[in-house]
Formats: sequence, C-alpha cells, structure tokens
Amino acid sequence: MSHAIRRASELALDETTVTALRAALKTTADEVVQAIIDEVPPYANALSGRMGGTIRRAVRTALGHYLDLASGNATGGDAGDAAYELGRGEVRDGRSMDALLSAYRVGARVAWRCLAAGAVPAGLPAAEVAKFAELTFAYIDELSAASAAGHADELAARGRAHERHLEQLARDILAGANPDVLLASVQRAGWQPPVSLTAVLLPADQARPAYRALDPSTLVLDDLPDATGVLLVPDADRSLLLRQLTDRTAVVGPARPWTRASASYARAVRARSLSPDIRDTEEHLPELVLSADVDAFADLRARALAPLRTLPVATAQRLEETLRVWLLHQGRREEVAAELFVHPQTVRYRMSQLRELFPDLASPHRVLELTLAVGLRAG
Repeated sequence: MSHAIRRASELALDETTVTALRAALKTTADEVVQAIIDEVPPYANALSGRMGGTIRRAVRTALGHYLDLASGNATGGDAGDAAYELGRGEVRDGRSMDALLSAYRVGARVAWRCLAAGAVPAGLPAAEVAKFAELTFAYIDELSAASAAGHADELAARGRAHERHLEQLARDILAGANPDVLLASVQRAGWQPPVSLTAVLLPADQARPAYRALDPSTLVLDDLPDATGVLLVPDADRSLLLRQLTDRTAVVGPARPWTRASASYARAVRARSLSPDIRDTEEHLPELVLSADVDAFADLRARALAPLRTLPVATAQRLEETLRVWLLHQGRREEVAAELFVHPQTVRYRMSQLRELFPDLASPHRVLELTLAVGLRAG
C-alpha cells in the first residue's frame, strides 16, 4: 500500500485525535455497513444476520488498521492481504467486482464523513484535514485494487479448474467409463448432461475454432494423439452441424446417448481410417459394416467368389463387376446394361456365365453372401 503509506508519512495525527476517532469506530462501521445495504442491491441480503456481524467486524478492523496507518503505526500489508481475500470470497459468493467496487465507494464516502466529524472537533488543523482526506481515499483505492486482483485471480483459477474438469469429463466419456464415474465427473464439471452427444473428429488446430460456432455446452479435446481433436456436440441438429463444419476437415459420428458417446467417437475414428473423404458416417454405413472385421470380410470374399478364381484375372473382374451391378439392380437387365455401358445382350451372356459358375444364384442365402462379398465396391 505504498501510495497510502506515502500519504500517511505526510500526516501527523496527534494522540488526542486518534483516540477520539477510535472511540467512534463501532458507530462508523455500523453506518458504513448500513449505507452499503441501502445503496448496493447485491448486498441487501448478504449483510444481514451472522454475515452482517462478520462484515461489521471486518469493517471495524479495516478502519482500525487505517487509523494505525494514519498515526504512523502500520505498513498496510495486512489490510491489503485481507482485501485480496475479500475479492476472492466475492467470487465464491457469486458477486461481481462491480458490486464490490460500489460498496467501496459508498464505504469511503460514509467513513470519511464520520471520521471528519470526529477529527475536526478534536482540533485537527484545516491543512491536516485535507491530508487526512487524501489518505482516506488513497487507502480505499488501494484496498479496492487489492480486492480487484483477488477477484480476477479467483475467476481465472476457477476458469482453469472448470476447463480441466470439462476436459476430464470428455476423456471419461470417450473412454466409455462406467456410469458412476461419468456422473461424478459431470458433477465436478458442473455440466448439464444432454440426451445425446455426437462426436466430431477433426484436426486439433481446428477444434477450438469450430467449437466457437457450436452449442457452448459442447465438450472439446484438442490434445489427442496424431494431432487430432474431438468435439462432443449435445443434442445436435445433424444437418445444421454438417453445414457448420462445411469448411472443416471433419468426420461426424452418429448421435448416441451421452453415456455411450464413445461409440460415436469410435465410428468416426474408423471412418477416417477407411477413407479421408468421409464426412458423414451415416452416409457410409455399408462400408463401415463391411469393414468392421477385415479378416472376416476377406474370408467371406474368398469363399463366396471362389468360382471366379478359376478364370483369367480380367474375365473374373468383368464378371464380378457385372454380378455387383446385377445384384444392386435386382436383375433388371436394361438398368444393369446402362450402368455398365454395354448392350443388354452382353448382360444376358455374362449372366449365363455367372449362373454356370454359381448354380445356386437364386438362393436367398447365396444372394446375401454375394451381395456382402462385392459390397465394398458399391460406393
């Protein structure tokens, strides 16, 4: 409190004046508190009851320290520390710094009126009264600054802690943690669970910029392996979400109940590994299903398409493509010919070859097996 100390060094309060002012401390503190209650709405209820008594004692202590300072018997450090902690406490009580600064302004005015009313009758010279006024307001200014610093530091600390809790919640969700762990994580983060979450996978450096356009309850992680970021978007309108991500390199998983959003994330990861061009996993479900077990799919193709392996490679490829299109168009020859850019008679000829290779081609089980076997080439 260097400025106030400098002012105090220019002031010489005699013992008589200090004694008179100390005698009025309790009355002054009561008037300060009452004025704050009357004039600063956020404190109307906060200063009643036991809290009011605590604040009155704190005001008396601050005023007593002020008189120590005015009489040259204090350095001001303790009052600054208390003001700093007061600022932090206001954050915990949910009040803004504006409210506290208003209380300081009201308190300074009332305190000066009461102190001046005691100093002048005690014989303080007019020149010293002016210095006394300067000290009073310098002291309040420095208390205000200390409180503002405490308020800002508490807000910053709470913000960092809140962000860490939200990040941990996102990690727990992606890890598929059990419901008890998730609920505990939700409570720590102060997060309101939605009905569903949709995972969005994108480069880490795009995660925070993309988040700014989304629901503020979206969970964000931008430090996953391979420079990957993920957004967990609550109750997303899918078409809107895709539009919002148009300019991003994003993969959007399916909506899932928030406790099972790890499944949305897993699908987005698998879609990205399947093709860098996939954006909406819902539009690529066949490919995702058929690629879910790569070994099983390879075995299925090998078994289902074994008859084609007896043919020259070019012939086998041509017949496999014809079979694929024939299955997709449910045997409608004109449509098959149009997609393959061949004459319908060519389709008939190839299909006669395929029926020789696959005598049970009309069997529903064979149709299912062959459809799956050639399915990945259907994109």
